[in-house]
Amino acid sequence: MIPVLGRLPVNVNKSLLTSFLRSQTLKRISSAGPELCGADPVDVMCSPGSGGPGEDASVEYVYCSGAITELLKYGPTDLHAASKSPNPPKMLILVIPGNPGVVGFYKTYMWTLYQTCIRRYPVWAVSHAGHCMPPETYDMIEDASVTEKEDVFGLNGQIEHKLAFLRKHVPRDTNLLLIGHSIGCYIILEMLKRDPELKVVKAVMLFPTIERMACSPQGKVMTPVLCRLRYVFYLPIFLLSLLPERLKVSIVRLALRNFYAVDTSIIPATVSLINVDCAASGMYMGSQEMRLVVERDNATVRQHLSKLIFYYGATDHWCPVQYYHDIRKDFPEGDIRLCERGIRHAFVLDAAEEMANMTAEWIFDD
Repeated sequence: MIPVLGRLPVNVNKSLLTSFLRSQTLKRISSAGPELCGADPVDVMCSPGSGGPGEDASVEYVYCSGAITELLKYGPTDLHAASKSPNPPKMLILVIPGNPGVVGFYKTYMWTLYQTCIRRYPVWAVSHAGHCMPPETYDMIEDASVTEKEDVFGLNGQIEHKLAFLRKHVPRDTNLLLIGHSIGCYIILEMLKRDPELKVVKAVMLFPTIERMACSPQGKVMTPVLCRLRYVFYLPIFLLSLLPERLKVSIVRLALRNFYAVDTSIIPATVSLINVDCAASGMYMGSQEMRLVVERDNATVRQHLSKLIFYYGATDHWCPVQYYHDIRKDFPEGDIRLCERGIRHAFVLDAAEEMANMTAEWIFDD
């Protein structure tokens, strides 16, 4: 049974701790990369890589709904300007991440997808509000009154945050191909419901946590942690954040040592989570997921079924196989697939390239 959880004012609860943390001279997280040194912190172009996921990538930091937001982009970086060019992009592929919503986790996935579609379409990802570490000269929050009023770090606020991002950064007549991962799938369904004028041509739902999250095997474990015990983790995370960057990288590598073929591009993104503000935002959002993601929104699924592709994991403890069978029973005509490759829920760890190739096959062969 889901415990009764009230709205937890994360900005108030964090205020004293955050003030203390702001007084410390924290070192930069390696995920920001050397490209930030001496560059404009609001609009930063990554240095070209040598053929890997960093090649042609652009990283930008903007304020959206009053909170710092990280954007990862492959292809054109300004769609308003590109729309006026002789050959404007016909579609934007936009990735809505899971939780934690750090776009750096999706570099390999996005780069592979961008290459697979022969660079015809821009591929962007937008972080969740407050889940990224901002450049040194910028705060996590631009306007505390706005973020608290709109509860931007909560689940509902994150949905509105994505709609606000589209309104500001994407021309209204742009065709959208949305790709959601985990809670990002729930956010996409809400976006479709709240703004029916969005020109969504397809939505790919990877390992979708769109129902009964607290009742899932992982949810039963994480609900008390996220809803009652998350404050206990703030001090250890703060102490870890004071460690030298090399030591933090070593800790992350040690934690990932048991994965057979871990994608090393996720290491900077993982290191970036060793930050109290980012961790607190992610755990607060997670606590609301446990409370609010209960019943599947069948009305929205039915309305947009022809646009939706669902991909469930065979060993997923956040959305077990029974959830796949249930939605297949309710929507037998839908494009609803069950993984046969043993890919884990957190596919970005070691199967991002494989997942991107599969995604491209689904959407471009349709």
